[in-house]
Amino acid sequence: MRAFLLAAVAAAAVAAPALAQTVNEPFTGPRVGAIIGYDALQPGSTEDSDIRGDNQTADGLLYGVDAGYDFAFGGALVGVEGEVTGSTSKVNNDPVDPNAFGYGRVKAGRDLYLGARVGALLSPVTMLYAKAGYTNGRLDLRRDDTLLRTDRHYNLDGYRLGAGIEQAVGPRSYVKVEYRYSNYGDARLEYANGANTDNFSVDTDRHQVAVGAGIRF
Repeated sequence: MRAFLLAAVAAAAVAAPALAQTVNEPFTGPRVGAIIGYDALQPGSTEDSDIRGDNQTADGLLYGVDAGYDFAFGGALVGVEGEVTGSTSKVNNDPVDPNAFGYGRVKAGRDLYLGARVGALLSPVTMLYAKAGYTNGRLDLRRDDTLLRTDRHYNLDGYRLGAGIEQAVGPRSYVKVEYRYSNYGDARLEYANGANTDNFSVDTDRHQVAVGAGIRF
């Protein structure tokens, strides 16, 4: 899948001069929108997790908002963007199982993303694009038994790669669909009082398929 994303980035860069047309208002300027889709988290390829097996996936509904600014650069479109999303993805474990680290639930929390994208016009109203950037995710942990309930958070730092298609709907609105792959390589545990541990290495993969709609100003 990562090979596909790299190929999409290369295709957008190569195709831009060949597909270049007059870059018009549907794809330039500031924009805001909403996104919804499928979200799945799982241990990465280097992890040896015993929690319900290495292939256990916490999946659910992705939802959130995004904003960005796109401008013409030569024959391509280049933009910066940010997202704030949430997710219903979670996995429930047996809290008395030592492999579950004492927590009965692990749930995806909020996710922050800041990155850039580059696009090429397939037609005056259709754009193919690739994206890359930084992502900070959160995992909400809960232990809930007959004696004690505790809540903790893991804050995760990583990168995101993605590719998608955006379709202009009139001069100031758009719809899009995209695939995003994220990998989190650093984590820290945040306690209820706000204190954090030092960063430690992890390997957590995230796969998302999202659709979005928005307006430009």
